[in-house]
Amino acid sequence: MFVLNYFYFLVLTFLLFQYLQMKSKLVRHPLDGKQLLSFSGPELFWTLLFSTGLLALSAPAGLDLMALRLFSLELFCLVCLKVSRTCAIWSLPLALYVIFLLWLVAGLLYAPSMTYGVRVILKYLYPLLIALTASAVVRDGEVFLKSSLGARTVAIICLVVSLIPFSGLLLPGVFWYATARAIHFIPMCMLSLAMFFYMGHKRKDMFMAIMFTLPCLLWVFRTSIMGTVVGLMAFSLFRYKLKALPVIALIGTIGICTVFFIPPVKEKMFKSDEVTLTNFMNGQVSKDDIESNARFAMWAYFEKRFYIGKELQGAGTGACQHHFYNNFLFGGLKVMHSDIVQMKCDNGMIAVILYYSSILMMIAHAFIIFSCCRSPLIKVCALTTGASLAGVAATMYSDNVVNYSMCTLAYPFGFYGMMLGQLKGERKTGT
Repeated sequence: MFVLNYFYFLVLTFLLFQYLQMKSKLVRHPLDGKQLLSFSGPELFWTLLFSTGLLALSAPAGLDLMALRLFSLELFCLVCLKVSRTCAIWSLPLALYVIFLLWLVAGLLYAPSMTYGVRVILKYLYPLLIALTASAVVRDGEVFLKSSLGARTVAIICLVVSLIPFSGLLLPGVFWYATARAIHFIPMCMLSLAMFFYMGHKRKDMFMAIMFTLPCLLWVFRTSIMGTVVGLMAFSLFRYKLKALPVIALIGTIGICTVFFIPPVKEKMFKSDEVTLTNFMNGQVSKDDIESNARFAMWAYFEKRFYIGKELQGAGTGACQHHFYNNFLFGGLKVMHSDIVQMKCDNGMIAVILYYSSILMMIAHAFIIFSCCRSPLIKVCALTTGASLAGVAATMYSDNVVNYSMCTLAYPFGFYGMMLGQLKGERKTGT
């Protein structure tokens, strides 16, 4: 069955290549199937690219199909930026992100392996290329809706397949891993909520928002539960500003209650069932009470080996991955389960500060655009950008979000790019 993924990869690659060469094509309006729209080649390319990021198309052996897919999409983005009739839009957060990438490149000079370092850089590069491509291509709200709703449709299909027992056996390797899917559902949840509030209060949007919160609970993924809670808090802050404080407190309380009163979550969270909410409220819950599945020990091991004494610059880009793949560690693990710890160990606190400064500036920029702009579509895009970026960035604390950047970080960055593009289009038309 995995062999079909090679076929799917070739079909998607051919379509993306074909769209880049097209002048225009008629497509159905995302909200009115009877209405036809004329999309340019780059707009068709973007719609397909953004709609299919959840497709991993992995293969168990031989050619690393996921790596090839990531590399090919990066090349396609560069070609799209070249052929697009409108230019990419740069902002201060994106410029700071480029400085972060340059720091990673500098880390190659003292890295133990150039190969692993380049692989890490390519994973961090993809979200930037997605943001720039979106900012260059997306000028109209219809393109934003077409691509976003296309991504949501694929996410719904994935969600249904994931929730039906054994149905995933029919599509092995087509979608990303369950942990990546759960993080991907955070932006889809925020998009659905934003559309509910600013696109006519349609019940299906609220229903989908609720549906996208279920997997992290049903699968008991603590990281994505945390990311969803943070995303909802950011959503509330954007929408209600200072009035959101009671709502944020309520969301935080619900998140804490989820940990203590849903048995599977509590069982996975703590080493002992005797830990209670009262203990937490009294400050009697320590790090030793948390079931980390050896994460804490692994992080301490790598920090001692690659970070202590090299706090500013780290041990070199890709140092952690090189060490994982050349040693049998912690039962054969090959990933850190914390992008923040890996970033610290590879490139030091300078990298962490640059990266999260860029993220925070993007969120602040989205908040400003959301507050100032009157267009409902731009509001939806800005709100989705800020809330999903906050949620996904939070999951980097204890998951391998960068490894899944094609379906995780690419989406908040993509919404950010579409926000920039729509804003440019609105100013050009003077509406």
